[in-house]
Amino acid sequence: MTIEEILKADIQKAIQKHFEIDIEEIILQPTKKEFEGFYTFVTFTLTRTVRKAPAEIGQVIGTELVESSAVVDGFNVVQGFLNISLKDQTWLDLFETINNHPDYGTMPSNGQSVMVEFSSPNTNKPLHLGHLRNNFLGDSLSRILKASGYNIVKTCLVNDRGIHICKSMLAYRELGNGETPESSGIKGDHLAGKYYVMFDQEYKKQIKELVVQGMKEEEAAKKAPWILEAQRLLLLWEQGDADTIALWQKMNSWVYQGFGETYNKIGVNFDKTYYESDTYLLGKDIIEEGLQKGVFYRKEDNSVWINLTEEGLDEKLVLRGDGTSVYITQDLGTTELKNKDFHNDRYLWVVGNEQDYHFKVLFAILKRLGRIYSEGCYHISYGMVDLPSGKMKSREGTVVDADDLIAEMIQTAADRTQELGKIDDFDSAEAKQLYNQLAMGALKYFLLKVDPKKRMLFNPLESIDFQGHTGPFIQYTYARIRSIIRKAEQASIQAVIPGDNYKLHQAERELIFSLSQYPSKVNAAASEFAPSLISQYAFELAKVYNQFYAEVSIFSDPNPEATRFRVALSQVVSETIRKALGLMGIEVPERM
Repeated sequence: MTIEEILKADIQKAIQKHFEIDIEEIILQPTKKEFEGFYTFVTFTLTRTVRKAPAEIGQVIGTELVESSAVVDGFNVVQGFLNISLKDQTWLDLFETINNHPDYGTMPSNGQSVMVEFSSPNTNKPLHLGHLRNNFLGDSLSRILKASGYNIVKTCLVNDRGIHICKSMLAYRELGNGETPESSGIKGDHLAGKYYVMFDQEYKKQIKELVVQGMKEEEAAKKAPWILEAQRLLLLWEQGDADTIALWQKMNSWVYQGFGETYNKIGVNFDKTYYESDTYLLGKDIIEEGLQKGVFYRKEDNSVWINLTEEGLDEKLVLRGDGTSVYITQDLGTTELKNKDFHNDRYLWVVGNEQDYHFKVLFAILKRLGRIYSEGCYHISYGMVDLPSGKMKSREGTVVDADDLIAEMIQTAADRTQELGKIDDFDSAEAKQLYNQLAMGALKYFLLKVDPKKRMLFNPLESIDFQGHTGPFIQYTYARIRSIIRKAEQASIQAVIPGDNYKLHQAERELIFSLSQYPSKVNAAASEFAPSLISQYAFELAKVYNQFYAEVSIFSDPNPEATRFRVALSQVVSETIRKALGLMGIEVPERM
């Protein structure tokens, strides 16, 4: 049993003994910092049944716990809050348990599998800042769920077809003059993005010319030569025209190579990649099945619809009158394909909150169709990322490319580190690795520390602060601890858990308590799909360690038992920080 389980059982016994009532569930919470204690039991809920004041109830339970509990050392009551302190031996036993389990915080397999689909880039532009939040969320969720005992399948659906892809193709065909990534020195995905922007520039120019000639702007937007040609290109692609397919394949190959380089930089990979060009026709059989079941209905223009007003949604088109698919059609087919391929217990889609309604419709339709797997479908919705300069727009070329941002972050990490002057003995390879670790740690931590549902403002300079609520602050704490452990090894000081008579310092108790919270934080992050809970935990643990480091002496304490124990404590903290940051895909430097 865990300490929490023992405490809950002891509180139940105390309530039964003194008030003769049974409580189904005892809820404990961490004691607020301003009060003495580590666990708090709220007594307000018992007042109506027991007919006593909350403070009196707390006094009775606390007194009983001190007398009869094997783990409780003391208590204090603040109104209806019973704050409980534990015996030193309880803390030492707990630390020994943590220390003896290298996989502490990692749960055994629960036999269930989860598919996490994320990234989902378009092949007409490079990955940008918004994609980074998506990738980091998907990757971190995959790591957290795996640590919680799930088997994980990471998938990506690449949007590699459609009118937006044809826009880049058209601009390149007309203006490219045979330019390639090799001839231009431009990364393949950036090159495709360049022509997407050029299309938009020429398209706007053509609209303006038609308006000058007397055409209304709305009509001009539909009749501009390049938009008509892009639509023709899409039709040719769907018909399998050889020249169009060849151009599409050539430009996509450039983009995939570019994506691969970026994914490698950010430490993200996938178990399976789906391509919209392979899946966009899927789903039509499901529509036919739904018609036969009466789930869908056909209108006079031959289009197929579903009425979801009972679910609080709307009527939704699922197939056009000419028989062509809409997005929901192909998503129904792709989801069916994914389930056929992997038979997962849960399916997660990491997609921005502008698609909230779309996923409500998708899941409602799957449920109406009787798909059992619909119960395990979840949309991990997240808010957009803004910059101090405002919102990003791909077609206008005002996005922050992921590669450019990463390069800027690495340079900033180098500048900040060199200012501190602490790596003068690093060779160039070590320094380069450190700058990259700090840059990616800053970037990932900043984008993951905010609740996914919230829209956020990304400030690159703030993210790499070595003193704030940042990745580099936690990485620096880890490096400091590793330095302490190396010093202990050089002095042949062994990490040892002290004997029964050891009197703990309050800072040591705080540290053990913080370590003890790690498994519950992992489970909470998994159940709530919230990497931000792990980021907050890592930050709090680093703060508690730094407080411990400030309050106690590790190597100068006259008691050698204290030194050995504090080295042991430091080792476990460093390992827990490494694990926690690892769940966010963040590497830790051995020295800084």
